[in-house]
Amino acid sequence: MSEPVLDIRRPSPHVAEVWLNRPDVRNAFNDGVIAALTEAFARLNQDADLRVVLLAGHGKAFCAGADLNWMRAMADYSWEENRADAQKLADMLWTLDQCPVPVVGRVHGDCYAGGMGLASVCDVLVASDNVTFCLSEARLGLLPATIGPYVVRAMGEQASRRYFTTAERFSAAQAQAMGFVHELCAPEKLDARVANVVSALVDNGPAAVRACKRLVRDVAARPLDDVLRAETARRIADIRASDEGREGVQSFLNKRKPNWLVA
Repeated sequence: MSEPVLDIRRPSPHVAEVWLNRPDVRNAFNDGVIAALTEAFARLNQDADLRVVLLAGHGKAFCAGADLNWMRAMADYSWEENRADAQKLADMLWTLDQCPVPVVGRVHGDCYAGGMGLASVCDVLVASDNVTFCLSEARLGLLPATIGPYVVRAMGEQASRRYFTTAERFSAAQAQAMGFVHELCAPEKLDARVANVVSALVDNGPAAVRACKRLVRDVAARPLDDVLRAETARRIADIRASDEGREGVQSFLNKRKPNWLVA
């Protein structure tokens, strides 16, 4: 019996870990992985107790892109079959991107092609300082279309203009310089750094963290007009008047832990 393509763990009710589990092919994905990720995140997205998701990969690499056998099969697809296949990938990325709680990416080894798409939907990206990144599609006469919106958002338009077209490899240091990766560390310190980020997220007000993620999504690239100013004022009023907001302020003033840490 083959191993499941994902290793999903729940170390606590508030934390979910989703590990790509195809280490023999450097976690390259195929239609089975796409379906499993879509199903897993569709389920996690409905979990009211969840506060953070860790996305990682077993073995020597985070994700090396598309599986070779899957690519061989696609070579004989008709346009209609290619369209349907690509839509599944696009829908998977959308499902991950819509996760209401922060997704923390743990990146090591290689992060190529579709793996860049997975990394791009993460809200926080922590990587080993020896990771190699690459948008390799153009080398094969292809383009990073379905992952494109997420990658451009994560690494910026100017960097995307270069790396989409040249398909050059770039280092972890370059990825951090362009804002794609938030934090770098030595490989042996990766798990500890990721654990620190996860802990910080769990310690914050759970409704506030979800609201913060929505806020960033909703205000990004919007004009700073009367409508937006009024909306942001409403949002802070809503959360100040909420049970969690009142509890957070009172716990701070009274120098005690808030109830979401005591529970």
